[in-house]
Amino acid sequence: MSLYNSAARPSVAFPQLNEAEIAGFQEIGTVRRLRDGETLFEIGDPSAAFFVVLTGGVDIVDHTGDQPRIIATHHAGQFTGSLALLKQWRSTAGAVARGDTEVLDVPATELRRIIVDRPTLGEIILKAFIARWDLLAESGLNRPRLIGSERSRSAFEMREFLTRNQVPFTWLSVEAEPDVAELVQHIGLAEADLPAVVCGEGTFLRNPTIRQLAEAIGLKRPLGGRAFDLVVIGAGPAGLAAAVYGSSEGLRTLVLDSFGAGGQAGASMTIENYLGFPTGITGAELMSRALLQAQKFGSEFSTPSVAAGLELAGPRPIVRLADGDRVEARCVLIATGADYNKLAVPGYERFEGLGIYYAATPMELASSHGTEAVVVGGGNSAGQAIVFLAQHRQRVSVMLRGADLRKNMSSYLVERIHAAGNVEVLTHTQIRAVLGDGVLEAVEIENTQTGERRTLAAPAVFSFIGAVPRTGWLPPEIETDAKGFICTGRAVLDSARWPLDREPFPLETSHPGVFAAGDVRLGSVKRCSAGVGEGSMVVAFVHQYLSSATE
Repeated sequence: MSLYNSAARPSVAFPQLNEAEIAGFQEIGTVRRLRDGETLFEIGDPSAAFFVVLTGGVDIVDHTGDQPRIIATHHAGQFTGSLALLKQWRSTAGAVARGDTEVLDVPATELRRIIVDRPTLGEIILKAFIARWDLLAESGLNRPRLIGSERSRSAFEMREFLTRNQVPFTWLSVEAEPDVAELVQHIGLAEADLPAVVCGEGTFLRNPTIRQLAEAIGLKRPLGGRAFDLVVIGAGPAGLAAAVYGSSEGLRTLVLDSFGAGGQAGASMTIENYLGFPTGITGAELMSRALLQAQKFGSEFSTPSVAAGLELAGPRPIVRLADGDRVEARCVLIATGADYNKLAVPGYERFEGLGIYYAATPMELASSHGTEAVVVGGGNSAGQAIVFLAQHRQRVSVMLRGADLRKNMSSYLVERIHAAGNVEVLTHTQIRAVLGDGVLEAVEIENTQTGERRTLAAPAVFSFIGAVPRTGWLPPEIETDAKGFICTGRAVLDSARWPLDREPFPLETSHPGVFAAGDVRLGSVKRCSAGVGEGSMVVAFVHQYLSSATE
């Protein structure tokens, strides 16, 4: 039985529109008449429209199982759609008419305008979309199935990619699930085809790249030949804040990200010092809300889109992507954040995703094995990971290069770590070797003061040893300091690169109209709230720049 069609389904997920609300859609929608069983849209359609049912009904059909099944029926006065529509993903379900049916076909662009311009109706639609999304997540229906080995780095990367981009999916491990081997044989997959993604009835991807997976879902779309008012590179706190304020203030905004929204903040299990959340909030939930806000106002997102160059010789900046795509912008915001530093240990790369992780969330926890965990680092990201892991592992060992946690960690985290009975802080200690056959099994550690070495059983190491700014792709016109952080505002006044009589706007780089915010910027405060503040501020300076450029 479908959860959607059960008698207990919540009214918020399936609201009944009144005559006035339906009339609002009649002004912008196109009437379509269908016979029983006729298709409205199919699985894989690039952008299924929003339909308001006038007469008859519409069945939403799940094709991810062995047999198609109806997961929802929308009756007269109700409407189709979920958050996937606002995210502009490809449809993961089909829709057919139940009986002779009449619907209003409303383009997605008009739907976003309704949501923004008519807040009461917009709230009804958004609440329904969110409730349906949650119901689908709980039921496991209508989601891709990822099949692979727990000892596969590619499978881990795909799981991480889907999780970071908030794509519901079912993970089927060939080791842990006894029926998976039979399923693999049934659908004709060989070992070389794994990991594989089953997207729908008879449709699956064999050992796809991340880009191929993203294109199948709709996360990655062609961008060439299009121009935007603001192109944001990086979807961390600063980039998402700029997207929300930019698109809500009428700027055609595009956000490019190399892997998934949220940045390092999105991997934090609990953020307790963010204004307005006294009991804390997970980084993933905070970034998910920001992403939805930006999409609500019309921001476009493309992932994975790796920035490979910035061309500044022409009348407008051109962002060049690693896949060859080129995007024209009136203004650019660089919010690329930083890349995680790697462990200075020979052979560490063999165990990335197979015992060595750079985030501590339920996904990494499920991927790791054993009762012990090692955390390397002494900053706030490490502290949040230690507190989280201490709740789920019998023993957590902390490798600290220095002597005091309080040097770089907030006091509330230090106090919780000291209060935990299963956390041991090893000062002046570093990992010298990683050991294991296929997956991580142990680490060799050294006390740098005494020189003593010992082997520690450690099937999971979580590394938080800092990061370096992601600026290697930038041209020389964008000034950075010796460490690669981008100079902005008064910090570029001494540079001969600045071509105008006025001073650079705060957060403006050494090239007019190109801005920087968040961890990538010289002098930034490495906090989630600071990144949000800078991303919000940038939009005001973008408007000032565009205004002066047209005068």
